[in-house]
Amino acid sequence: MTYAGPTATHAVPSGGPAGPGAYVLGVDSGGSGLRVALGRVGEPGPLATTVCAEPVRTGPGGIDAGHLLDQLLPAARELLERTSAAASAETRSDAARPGGASAHEVAAVAIGAAGMATLGERLRAELPGALADALGVRRVALAADAVTAYAGAVGQRPGAVVAGGTGMIALGTDLKEWHRADGWGHLLGDSGGGAWIGRAGLDAAMRAHDGRRGGSVALLERLRAVFGPAETLPGLLYPRSDRPAVLASFAPEVAACAGADPVAAGILRQAASHVAEAAAAVCPVPTEPDGGGGGGGEVALTGGLFRMGEPLIAPLREELARLLPGARVTTATGDPLTGALRIAHALATGDLRLPRHPTMLFVPREQETGQREETAVRSEPRSE
Repeated sequence: MTYAGPTATHAVPSGGPAGPGAYVLGVDSGGSGLRVALGRVGEPGPLATTVCAEPVRTGPGGIDAGHLLDQLLPAARELLERTSAAASAETRSDAARPGGASAHEVAAVAIGAAGMATLGERLRAELPGALADALGVRRVALAADAVTAYAGAVGQRPGAVVAGGTGMIALGTDLKEWHRADGWGHLLGDSGGGAWIGRAGLDAAMRAHDGRRGGSVALLERLRAVFGPAETLPGLLYPRSDRPAVLASFAPEVAACAGADPVAAGILRQAASHVAEAAAAVCPVPTEPDGGGGGGGEVALTGGLFRMGEPLIAPLREELARLLPGARVTTATGDPLTGALRIAHALATGDLRLPRHPTMLFVPREQETGQREETAVRSEPRSE
């Protein structure tokens, strides 16, 4: 299926690019809370960061824009005050602006949020105006967390990223459109992610408990150590609202057993196959071979899933080499917060090259002038 939005724009926001010294804000909103990074145009990396430990609420209307602002605005002002005070100690030239913000311009804000693509309607409707009123910022980008993961892992180059944690999603772009594979949740997909691995490991443990084929005594022992008697596991698991996280908590046990247990090793090989297939579905095909003679593009791996190490990474590299010959498999250079800050920098300087999209990477039209061709998110394999 192809999702095409209205014609997007790709040009410098009205007023021209921000000059050196202007501030930019990157925001990462996820299940563990809200993280905010303050940067400055012309300087790589964050000047300061802070964390709001309470996750932004999601209700019947989607992600709660008011709750996000209630956390973001005090955090942003605190970062601005802290950084402005440090600068004032050296230059004695800064003054506080009303509301607690620094006198320096806040040139751009980029917010990446889990659920933005499907639950972000209120954010897209309310945040640009609210941020303009509160911080004077006129350039705002609202992105799905997969997009900020991409920007943090790859930057603004063509390529693909696989973001693996409890779930798993692959996202790629040729800088003309986005290609997505999986990320459909633990009931419909997320194949090869932490919850998938944990569930497969628990299935093998329960098979051993029953005496069925495909069981693993080693994983049964780990189940008992982690959860208690095997027969009590359904009662512990099924009533939980955080079942994916509970399933994923068993994934490291599978990895720990993989060296000596063929069933556990087989689960990780199958997980690696799923992850590689998703990466191959979204990775753009280079129009020209790279300088090293390969032609497979770049695939960056990011997220806690890949901290399992060689039991998962080794078979994954083998599968990627088979499906994407010549691909450069890299470790992410930055996380989603880094990606949000990179998007804010690019937006502030008029150099945002990642494809706009009405739900994946939303930049309000009134911020920009000019036209560029329609962008899309594709969730089916590309025709060759």
